[in-house]
Amino acid sequence: MPPFDSARFTLWLPQLLCAAFLAILFLQSGLDKVVDWKGNLGWLTGHFSKSPLKGVVTPMLAVITLMELAAGALSGAGAVALLVNGNPFFAYLGAVLSAVSLLALFFGQRMAKEYAGAAVLVPYFIVALAGVYLLRLA
Repeated sequence: MPPFDSARFTLWLPQLLCAAFLAILFLQSGLDKVVDWKGNLGWLTGHFSKSPLKGVVTPMLAVITLMELAAGALSGAGAVALLVNGNPFFAYLGAVLSAVSLLALFFGQRMAKEYAGAAVLVPYFIVALAGVYLLRLA
């Protein structure tokens, strides 16, 4: 952690906050999919029943689950690394994978014509993009 009164602290704190936010978001979401696989699969099967993606719900769920878990783990490891030695590398990778995961989720919501659900993802995507930007500055 850089000294509180340093210019470096002004960049470090938002980096840490973005990494922590993305870790919480994606670890919770990914773990929920693992713990309640059947429930999520059932809901998504109905959700995509009238979309071109109806035949690939199970592989989509598996891929997004892995992406979310990886994004959350990288972001969490990145937050720890930022705290311990100020290294933003893992947090940066977590932010990039978070943004890609959110694009996949956004695509799915649009394909299912769930426009309100797609719109809800936009603030999360902005946070992920801010993380990518801030973490690359280091």
